[in-house]
Amino acid sequence: MKTSLYIVNEIAPLSITDTVSATQSLFNDLTYSHFPILQGETYLGCISETDSRGFEIENTIDSYRYALSGFFVRSDSNWLDILESFAQNQSNIMPVLDDDNNYLGYFELSDIMDLFNETPFLSEPGNILIVEKGVLDYSFSEVSQIVESNNAKVLGVFISNMENDVTQITLKIGDSDINNIVRTFRRYSYNIVSKHQEDSFLNNLKERSQYLKKYLDI
Repeated sequence: MKTSLYIVNEIAPLSITDTVSATQSLFNDLTYSHFPILQGETYLGCISETDSRGFEIENTIDSYRYALSGFFVRSDSNWLDILESFAQNQSNIMPVLDDDNNYLGYFELSDIMDLFNETPFLSEPGNILIVEKGVLDYSFSEVSQIVESNNAKVLGVFISNMENDVTQITLKIGDSDINNIVRTFRRYSYNIVSKHQEDSFLNNLKERSQYLKKYLDI
């Protein structure tokens, strides 16, 4: 995926000599959480809408240079790295610099999310399965082997949570008999986090057996 095709230049960056009043007006007209600031042709960082609301409107941005956040990505950055930078900086706009640190424009979060939506992980039909196991006990090769041993294909897999030495793994699996895959994961001592039809059947069976036992004990 060539991310450089998504660089936006529709709105010129702000200058360090612009007033806070002009900055607030820009945020009022747009839905961006941040906006890039230049000094001449040099990128200095981004000013956030939240910070700008607390500044004196007659002052220039230069008075608050200390508040600028210097995050950016390169024009050839991988879309996953770009998405990570969006998340780390809690921004919906991401300045783009070339290898000589020249400002090229910016990415919008919605455009990068659209790239994610086009991946097989989301676009292909299949099942989502969430499993968990001890952080030292799982391996991606084992996870893949379990799925593929059931004649299914892994469309995507990532670590979705790590807590108390337990790793949670989210998988997207091509259309297949998910119940067989769930049973195999359990045989390999994986805990199944997501809900599936098999689990509903087992829960219903358990409830019925408990009801029957209670009835027989009367």
